[in-house]
Amino acid sequence: MAGSGNSEFDPELAISHKFPESLYTYTERDAAIYALGIGACSKDAVDDKELKYVYHEDGQKFIQVLPTFSTLFSVGVAQIEQLPGLQFDPRLLLHGQQYIEIYKPLPSHGCILNKASVAGLHDKGKATIIELEIVSYEKESGERLCMNRFSIYLRGAGGFSKSSQPYSYSSYRSNQSAFPKIPKSRPFAVFEECTHASQALLYRLSGDYNPLHSDPKFAEAAGFSRPILHGLCSLGFAVRAIIKCICGGDQHKIKSISGRFLLHVYPGETLITEMWLEGLRVIYQVKVKERNRAVLSGSVNLNRLSSSL
Repeated sequence: MAGSGNSEFDPELAISHKFPESLYTYTERDAAIYALGIGACSKDAVDDKELKYVYHEDGQKFIQVLPTFSTLFSVGVAQIEQLPGLQFDPRLLLHGQQYIEIYKPLPSHGCILNKASVAGLHDKGKATIIELEIVSYEKESGERLCMNRFSIYLRGAGGFSKSSQPYSYSSYRSNQSAFPKIPKSRPFAVFEECTHASQALLYRLSGDYNPLHSDPKFAEAAGFSRPILHGLCSLGFAVRAIIKCICGGDQHKIKSISGRFLLHVYPGETLITEMWLEGLRVIYQVKVKERNRAVLSGSVNLNRLSSSL
């Protein structure tokens, strides 16, 4: 464990670490399972704005792909474990934030080349925050598809700073990580949707097999009464709500997405996504109806507005 005064972890070595490139290959079946995992068509199996994510009239050929599918392209914990000298207890890991940029529509199937780097490293004393940035390319054409940057909060792994000033490094503009304040005004749109009791079991089929989301004993040991929903699943629900309510069902209007995970969600709970439209930016907040608690907030930048708005 990289605790206080630990001299084994050198932050400069960490931020200059060269990760090996990785490949992620997926089919239309994977894209459809993901869409179902984040609730597509769960209210209405023939929803004219969402059926395209799971079905095409010629069979499974050229279905549409949701922008948050890009979060599957790289598994971040495995990369964090590669950082030299960093030791942490994976049970104490928290996913804090996610930022996504979409450069071109995601193909319905393909082979994706991922290049990872450390975008941020911050010593918080009793914890460390690591930000990984994954840029994804179509392997065949070499075209840049998207970028995911996520922050991981490692409890018990801080205290590595060599000076009195806590170590802090970021490779990107600070305004990219700034989260908007939730307006006090009435939301522009509100979308309410109930997750299923088996939502986490369905979402895990997209590749996140952390037992926190499926094993009752593991969840109890982590301090929860039962397995919790994946944070990225909740983010998928929120972005789907924005596509449906603000984008007129056109996922190609999404330019970038940010999300801050505030609190856990139990499968079966009802998510209420509140949206405020400010120019080409949507500020959103997701609440759990049953507990009246905010679980997720952030913003989505659009490249254009729907004519109906």
